Amino acid sequence: MGHPPIKRYFAAEQIRVAEEATGRLLADGVLMRRAASGLAGAVAAELRSRHGAVYGRAVTLVIGSGDNGGDALFAGAVLRRRGVAVSAVLTAPDRAHAAGLAAFRSAGGRVVDGVPDTAELVVDGVVGLRGTGPLREAAAAVFAQVRVPVVAVDVPSGVDADTGVVHDPSVRAEITVTFGARRIAHALAPAACGRVEVVDIGIDADGARVEMLSDRDVAEGWPLPGPASTKYTQGVVGVIAGSDRYPGAGILCSAGAVAATSGMVRYVGSAAATVVDHFPEVVVAPDLDGAGRVQAWVVGPGAGTDDAALELLRRVLATDVPVLVDADGLTVLAHHPELVVERHHPTLLTPHDGEFERLAGRSPGHDRLSAVRGLASALGATVLLKGKVTLVADPGGEVLVNDAGNSWAATAGAGDVLSGIAGALLAAGLSPRVAGAAAARVHALAADLAADGAPIGASELARAVRPAVRSLRAVR
Repeated sequence: MGHPPIKRYFAAEQIRVAEEATGRLLADGVLMRRAASGLAGAVAAELRSRHGAVYGRAVTLVIGSGDNGGDALFAGAVLRRRGVAVSAVLTAPDRAHAAGLAAFRSAGGRVVDGVPDTAELVVDGVVGLRGTGPLREAAAAVFAQVRVPVVAVDVPSGVDADTGVVHDPSVRAEITVTFGARRIAHALAPAACGRVEVVDIGIDADGARVEMLSDRDVAEGWPLPGPASTKYTQGVVGVIAGSDRYPGAGILCSAGAVAATSGMVRYVGSAAATVVDHFPEVVVAPDLDGAGRVQAWVVGPGAGTDDAALELLRRVLATDVPVLVDADGLTVLAHHPELVVERHHPTLLTPHDGEFERLAGRSPGHDRLSAVRGLASALGATVLLKGKVTLVADPGGEVLVNDAGNSWAATAGAGDVLSGIAGALLAAGLSPRVAGAAAARVHALAADLAADGAPIGASELARAVRPAVRSLRAVR
């Protein structure tokens, strides 16, 4: 895919290794001074954006122990020299960063007992990158009184850097300023982190296993017809969804697939007549024997959970093409996991939380990253865990994240549309992980376009898939 590059997110240990690899730059405090300068610049820019000036504005630092507080204190000294009235609340006075505190006081910064009413911005320098758990009592008491925007250092305090778990209490930041590379929490807890700004301090982090496709990545990887393309080279996807009694899933899943690519959609099931009424371009068959050849299958939405559904799922998973399993198919699979564990061809499972619990035997809980990785590893399949932040993990633990940025897709039938989109991308040759993440991105954008600020149904979302792809391509 294209440029700008995929966003990569790193664990705390990876950042520590990258910092230590700089040698004297770390030992001599150069990295901290660079971080402090970048943090001060970000705070100044926010003051200018909100108030039109930096000089004469008021900022309060909330300081914990260790280097995170040191970054904030050194930044406070820089801001004070630029004419900002800077105060600091020390939540652990005996453990504040000594050199940072000395520089802060030398520049004219004041240590205070609480956030002054005059503060226009608060800097969260309480818990460092390797901190876990909720805010401690002293810090929680300070932030309970904060009514102005917060700029967090590295990761908002009370948010676990490696899991994105947002504890109670925790800090909710307007901006998070981080150094050298993004942290995993920035992808998994966007509401807590706010806008993330990365300051280059000269470290080179490596080995990210959590990534996010940009809109441009998705647009440039989307399967579009070329001069020599045919309906077969574009991908033929088979859809097994819905029934004559409940045709909605078949219609919506087919709608997503038709809108996603210009190949061919084959529908198998008792809702064939209704599906073709909605989409005359779909080739229909009443059963699997008459389906014809496909390059990927989507099976499960509204397809039932009886013995016939089990046999159909067994036959589909016995094929040698990629298979996406959703909804009722996941319920059947929960009782027969061997069908996918023993499979040696690409498989994408797309559960919501309830379906995940049936498959895994437990809820994904707060640490969704570990949960989705664990299930993908156990089943030997790629797992797309739906949510406002969707996680797509392959069996090796590589994860792509999509932040929808909205919840307009939280409506009945929206998941059927997503399955159709992702299935079409599988048929076009994308890997399960990329197909899932790209489909989630377009699905979220389609929901946003269709909603335009008001609730929608899944049919409206499906009609917005093509405009969503078009809008992504416009950013290239």
